Amino acid sequence: MTDLVLGPVLRHVDDSSATIWVQTDGPCTVTIAGCSAETFQVSGHHYALVVVTGFTPGAPYQVHLDGAQVWPEAGTTLPPSRIPAISDDVTVVFGSCRMPQSDDAEEQRVFGTDALAAYARRMAGQDPVHWPNSLVLLGDQIYADETSKATGRWIADRRGTGEPDGVADFDEYAHLYREAWSTPVVRWLLSTVPTSMILDDHEVIDDWNTSPAWRDHMAEKPWWAERETSALMSYWVYQHLGNLHPDELAADATYAKVRAAEDATEVLRDFAQSATGEANGRRTTRWSFRRDFGRVRLLMIDTRAGRILSSGRRSIVSDDEFEWIEANAEGSYDHLLIGSSLPWLMPHAISAMQTANEAASARPGLPGRIAEKIRRAVDQEHWPAFKTSFDRLTRLVQRSASGSAATVCVLSGDVHHLYVAEASFDTPVNAKVYQLVCSPMHNRIPRIFHPLFRIGWSRALAVVLGKRSLRPPLDWRKLAGPYMTNALGTLRISGRKAVVELEKADVHGLTPIITIPLSD
Repeated sequence: MTDLVLGPVLRHVDDSSATIWVQTDGPCTVTIAGCSAETFQVSGHHYALVVVTGFTPGAPYQVHLDGAQVWPEAGTTLPPSRIPAISDDVTVVFGSCRMPQSDDAEEQRVFGTDALAAYARRMAGQDPVHWPNSLVLLGDQIYADETSKATGRWIADRRGTGEPDGVADFDEYAHLYREAWSTPVVRWLLSTVPTSMILDDHEVIDDWNTSPAWRDHMAEKPWWAERETSALMSYWVYQHLGNLHPDELAADATYAKVRAAEDATEVLRDFAQSATGEANGRRTTRWSFRRDFGRVRLLMIDTRAGRILSSGRRSIVSDDEFEWIEANAEGSYDHLLIGSSLPWLMPHAISAMQTANEAASARPGLPGRIAEKIRRAVDQEHWPAFKTSFDRLTRLVQRSASGSAATVCVLSGDVHHLYVAEASFDTPVNAKVYQLVCSPMHNRIPRIFHPLFRIGWSRALAVVLGKRSLRPPLDWRKLAGPYMTNALGTLRISGRKAVVELEKADVHGLTPIITIPLSD
């Protein structure tokens, strides 16, 4: 009998359709709420994405494999999984950076309490009317370069202790996702809350795609090409596919080839190798995507895989992709949420330093080489380190805030602390504009770094580290933070009103940190 390996994971949901992703231990027909899909195979692993239509919103659903029910699991005490109704009131839970849960005492001490699991446990005891409409995971869903002790032992048994540290191929990525998503209460949460995901560097390696020099350095390593290719193959399967609307799935040429192939490994390998090769030229692969929740629009921006790093030209995403983002930021909505794994507005000193470093790295000779070494040594690779892209995103946000929206919020992670900042422009805008950062969910940062995050907000230090000619075309002020703890953020939106809540995770579950109204 075929069984579930992972899932079901509820992904795209709108008024008429939903997509639900599963991984199984063999080929089969997957049926959910009367709708079916055949599994496809990648490197001996089996997956399906079922497009469900004609469902009753809020009603429980089951998963059948070749006619046999496999979900909900027998004996579970968790509530039934269901596809929620689209509501005028929208609750968005967001966060990033989650190490897997561990039985190892040292890892439990270092990582702290898993905020996502704590949220799921609380949610399981609530009336479904209080459950969120959306979960937004802003990167580092897995750590390919910093594996758990258990995975390290599994890899050593599989191929020894040689290079690379961390995972090497698609099979090892599949193991990482299974480790991350199989915690029972988290698995249940993912089955019943529509989830949007975007990747960040640790899904490949720390500081992925920092600069051309960084890519040249990595290309010298014999294991790198397979690591990067396998990362994008697995990202496509486990994360990207579920980000797409059913109409986009129907038009996706790669998805059609994958479903038609007896084994789609080479189809996805060719796709991923093409995508990794675009960093120094024209980008044709787009990982960014859009979702609408009633009058709330979510634009998720890929800030890692889509970078252009060719000599003399640096951009977070290609011109074509930026044009797509700008076009999808247009329209009528009450709230625009821009998902970016990397913060747009960072602590003032850090922002100024990154912009100055980018300019210095472009200088010829020794000064440029020294600046490049600094860039790679201290992670100078966020939005401010791509000034052209930073300014273009700023213009997009300002245009969006000049329309009919009540708020424009950039949701971010990556930096392992939490804060809320409010932006202001020389020309008044109609909407309130915020940077909301929530990281990590489960990867607590050592206390030694805490003072650095606080010092980073010094405006005086920003003046010292930056250059007047490179100052950004806006200002921002910190409203809350920085908080250094495992946490989740929640946006509660009702009509034109919006509130953000930050909650920390500890042995008692989730504890409120701060609640801030975002609209008048």
